[in-house]
Amino acid sequence: MEDLFQLQFTPQQVGAISNLGLAHIGDGVFELLCRSWLCVRGDKTVLKLHRDTVELVRAPAQAKFAEALKPLLTEDEASYFRRGKNAHTHTHPKGATAKEYALATGLESLFGALYLLGQTQRLNQLFNTVMEELYGI
Repeated sequence: MEDLFQLQFTPQQVGAISNLGLAHIGDGVFELLCRSWLCVRGDKTVLKLHRDTVELVRAPAQAKFAEALKPLLTEDEASYFRRGKNAHTHTHPKGATAKEYALATGLESLFGALYLLGQTQRLNQLFNTVMEELYGI
């Protein structure tokens, strides 16, 4: 049975996945990181955890996260980010601009690629560094 928590795709396998496919998996990875981050930060009601999670995973918040993240990326990571950012989504949510949505999709694509490559330590490093920078925690 394959361990879906510890995948080890090759760069060629990740390259074969569509930009929006990477964003799809990265959306879940980013949300799980946000939920985990909020849970370990203190005693909150389930409603507060939910509201705070929704706020962190919205496109405008992800775009802000992406802008803070970009200077930390390696050349390969920046390539995954650009793949998602430049994906042709043809639409964006009401609560976000097209630019915010493109940045959010880039972030999700990067996080999807890193997850599939098995680079969870790098995911944690990037996530925690940016959360500390943005929220001082």
